[in-house]
Parts: sequence; structure tokens; C-alpha cells
Amino acid sequence: MIDFTFTYADLEFYLLVLVRITCFVYAAPFFSMSGVPRRVKVGFSIFLAYLIYTAVDRNEIVYNTLLGYAVIVMKEALTGFLIGWGAQICTTVTAFAGSIADMETGISMVSLMDPTTRQQTTFTGAFYQYIFTLFLIFTGMYQYLLQALIDSFTLIPINGAVFKSEALLESVIMFLGDYITMGFRIILPIFCTMILLNAVLGVLAKVSPQMNMFAVGMQLKVLVGLGILFLTIRMLPQAADYVFVEMKRMIVSFVEGMT
Repeated sequence: MIDFTFTYADLEFYLLVLVRITCFVYAAPFFSMSGVPRRVKVGFSIFLAYLIYTAVDRNEIVYNTLLGYAVIVMKEALTGFLIGWGAQICTTVTAFAGSIADMETGISMVSLMDPTTRQQTTFTGAFYQYIFTLFLIFTGMYQYLLQALIDSFTLIPINGAVFKSEALLESVIMFLGDYITMGFRIILPIFCTMILLNAVLGVLAKVSPQMNMFAVGMQLKVLVGLGILFLTIRMLPQAADYVFVEMKRMIVSFVEGMT
């Protein structure tokens, strides 16, 4: 027979596992999409927490008062949130790249409501966001995120997180340095093409002053920008791999900053 009996110690341990997983699901990309019903997220967290609870080694949780247990809960919540947030901040590169691309092509005034984040985003930013989400599913990157969460219970046992502020801050600063590089690597073809187009328009403005280059340039930039965006779609898998490598590095650095 299957024994479903829980002691108070088992229940306390399971709730701490559930807190870490719930905060991870709240912050991690793909799992935190607003289009997924909340009941599905809660049910998935409860089910995954039970699987991990039966698999990980249970360490003794020592606390004296209710406040002490609340502090442990906050530590587990922050641990799960940081692991998920370390992956989430890498996906913001798509919004940055999209905003720069739209500004160069002249369609930056067009804004859309992104249903996944419920925020206003640019046309190209939403396009990159959907494409990178599809790559995250096709490449199995979401499985890596789950594996990283499961391995965190081995590297960072329950109530074993030690937050090293200097290491965590250094990881964020290093990411900010790579943030610009990743964004411009995604839109480099569009950026270079727009520079050449501006140079050509400048020469034409000198050669033919009677032509209204402002009116011609706006339409030409939109047409050329959308054309380059269509032609460079095949380059997006390599850009997605670069973002996913950075995502793995951020998760590892955040976990190391809590061990």
C-alpha cells in the first residue's frame, strides 16, 4: 500500500520545497507566461514539489519560533526567485533589440500589447519575443531550467542558502555589460543597413536638393527595414543560442552566489 502519512516535519519540509518552486515558476521564462492559467501554474508547482520532495535528501530544519520559520520561507522564496530571474532577465534582450531596430527603421511609434507580459512593446520586440520563446521550446531549454531548479536542491539544500551580495552583484554587472552586446548582435544587419541607407540618402540630398528626402527616406527605411528583417530570420537561431548560453551562465553564477 502507498503511505501518504505526513509528519509535521515532513509537511514543513514539503512547504519549503513548494515555496522555492512556486517562486521559480513565477519568475522563470516560459513558465511565468501570463497566458497560462494560474490554477495550472499552482497545480504544476504542487505536483513538481511532491516529486522533488520524494527524491531529495531531507535535512533537519532548525528554528525556534514562528518568526524563524518565516525567515526560512523568505530565504527559499528568494532562492527560487533568483534562479528564475537569472533566466528571465536574459529574455529582455529581445525587447531592447526590437526597440533599437524599430527606431532605426522608423516604426518606433507602433506599439503592441504583449499578451505574455501584459506590457506595451514595439513591433519588432514582440516579433523577437515570440521567436525566441519558440526556440526555447524547440531546443528544450525549458528542460534545462527545470533541471537547474532540481539540481539547486542538491547544491543549495533547504535552509542552506547563503546570499553573497558581492558575487550576485558582480553577476548582474557582468550581464549588463553583455546586455548591449547581445542586443546589437541580434539587430546588427538592420543597424548596418540603415547606416548605409542614411549615407545614400545624404548623398542623394546633396545631388538632388529639390527632392524631399525626408518623405522618401521614411518610406524607404520602413521598406528596407522590413525586408532585412525578413531576410535575416535564418540568423535568429544562432542569436537564440547566444542568448541561451548567457542564460545558463547567469543561472550558474546566481546559484554559485547562494552556495
